[in-house]
Formats: sequence, structure tokens, C-alpha cells
Amino acid sequence: MEDFLFFSEQLTEDELLVQDTVRNFINEDVRPLLLNSYETASFPMELVQMLSSLGLFGMNLPTEYGGGGLNSICYGLACQELEAGDSGIRSFVSVQSSLCMYPIYSFGTKLQQKQYLPEMAKGNIIGCFGLTESNSGSDPSSMKTFAKKTDGGWILNGSKLWITNATIAKIAIIWANTDNGIRGFIVPSDSKGFNTTELKYKMSLRASITGEIGLNNVFVSDDNYLPGSDIGLKAPLSCLTQARYGIAWGAMGAARNCYEIALNYVKERKQFNKPIATKQLIQKELVDMYSEICKAMYLNLHVAKLKDQNKIDHVMVSLIKRNSCFEALKIARSARNLLGANGISLEYNVIRHMNNLESVFTYEGTDNIHTLSIGRALTGISAF
Repeated sequence: MEDFLFFSEQLTEDELLVQDTVRNFINEDVRPLLLNSYETASFPMELVQMLSSLGLFGMNLPTEYGGGGLNSICYGLACQELEAGDSGIRSFVSVQSSLCMYPIYSFGTKLQQKQYLPEMAKGNIIGCFGLTESNSGSDPSSMKTFAKKTDGGWILNGSKLWITNATIAKIAIIWANTDNGIRGFIVPSDSKGFNTTELKYKMSLRASITGEIGLNNVFVSDDNYLPGSDIGLKAPLSCLTQARYGIAWGAMGAARNCYEIALNYVKERKQFNKPIATKQLIQKELVDMYSEICKAMYLNLHVAKLKDQNKIDHVMVSLIKRNSCFEALKIARSARNLLGANGISLEYNVIRHMNNLESVFTYEGTDNIHTLSIGRALTGISAF
């Protein structure tokens, strides 16, 4: 994409290296798999070790736990390039890093950190994040899953829905109500009473595994309780803040890919003996798309710098997640329209991005919820 605003000059050599490395990986190793993965609704498991070898799991975590020790800009750029490939690939990395490794690092014991994080960084242990339930989405405090204290541990009962990686995960970070509020647990997937079912018939995120988790008298030892989660609902919400940050960058990767596809297409596609790029309406569409991508990328970059200065809060992340997802979905729809009938073909990728972004627009905080979160910060009045 044209760099009129010299975005690349704002990046360090290390940040540019991350961007180029992940971009090359997507172009060379991932794109050839995506058409079939989306068509067959299957996640390409052969990518897991490749993602690990590139250091994409736990990029922000200290190296002593297998992480990359990299800054927030590096993580954002990686998410952007991953989602330029497919939202499902970025989601896999996001769940592993922000929703599973992050809570173990932030709320776990030293023993838990040493036991799980290095193996998760290697891709040997895949995790999933169990917060959402069938009747508990935007209001996670209403969850029905309950953990009852017993000798040596806890007994968990309940269910979780719309869980990425549910059926392939070796551990699940399960959030449950207790007599003292919401708490977090590391639950091995081979625990007695733990079962999963893959959700079928999705028209979005088809190259990502989504499932339901059932918990029937599952015993979780005290060793797998996350003691730092005694702050209650703030614990899982802080994990979501980490993931939403990556989504803001990722959505712009999908938007950029749609824009690039549309730009190349309209310069080659001829009607009335001229490329359709010669038409004013076509050029306006391209300018609008490009403008929104540039604005979102610089906004994301600014928030990344604030994040590394410990000046960030969840409202900032709501702002960039809402903006990126809203604009990315509009861009994908515009690109689909510019491609005409070819816009619905998986061979041109745009329809895949567009369908994926319908989910990205909704998950980890719907557009309406983020709007109300920002509105509350502006007015001091809650409209939830």
C-alpha cells in the first residue's frame, strides 16, 4: 500500500523486521492454504509450529517464560499482518497470547508460569479462553458457571459458548462465579467431566475452530487456581483489553488487503474500453478506503506508544477497536462492490475478509458496547 504519510519511518528496525517477517510468512506459507481452509471450514494445524518458530506466541511476555520481550508496536504489527491473511489466523495467535498466556502470567503463580508459559510459547500446549456463555455475552457478570470450593480444589459446573480453539486446546482458562465473586482457573481438557463440541455451519471465521465447553462436576486442584484473579471481573476484562488491542491492528490488516485487491482489480478491469479505475466514482471509493486505513493505523500506533508507557486504559482500546472494526467492515464491503460478481469468489479473498470482519465487528465487545463504554467516559453517565 502507498505510504504517503511515511508510516514506515515511524517504526524502528526491529519493528520493521517483525512486520516484514510476518508479512512474508503470510504470503508464502499461509495464503496458499486459506482458500481450502475457508471452503472446508478447517484450521490449518500445520501452521501452529510455524507460528511458534516465528515467536508469535507471547510476543510481549518476558523471555524467561518463552516470550519475545517485544513492545506493543511489534505485537500490533504482527496482528495486522496475520489478519491481512485471515482473521482466523490472527484469532488463533490472539487467543493463545492475550487470552491464555497473559492471564497465567498476570494472575498465576510462579509455578504455573514456569509450567505452562514456555510450552505454550512453543505451541506444545494450545489454550482457549472460557468466558462467554449462551446467555452471558456483553454482561459476563451474569455467567452461570459456578466453582464450589472443596477439599484440595474446586468443583466446576456450567458451560461456555463461542470458544475459539475449544476442541483442540489442552488447557482452558475458565472463568466462573464463586461464593466470593468471579475467579479464574486453568482447566486441563482431559479432566473428567470436561467435554467440547465443535460449532458447525458458520459463515464467518471458517478457518478458525469454534466450540462449546461443558463442565460437569469438573475437579480443579488448588494448584490450577489463578490466585491473582481475586480482583474479580476485572481479571477477565483485562485479558479482553489485551486481545482487543490486537484486534484493532488486525482489522486494519484485513482492510488493507481488501483495498489492495480492489486497487489492482480496478486498474486491470476494463469496461467501455477503459480500466474502471478511470471513473470518478471508483477513485472516490479508493480514496475513502485509503484515508480510513491511514487514520486508523496512526491512531493504533499512537495508542501502542501509550501502552508501552503504561498510559493506556480500556477506553482507549475500545476507541481503536470500535474504529478499526467499523471502518474495516465498510472497506471490505466497498471492495466487494468494486469487484462486482468476482467479489463473491473466494479466489479474490475479499468476501472471506468481509465475512470474517462481521464476527470481528461483534466479538470481544460488540460495537454498541464499545460505543457505550466510550460514551460513559465522555459523559460520566452509564447507559448500559
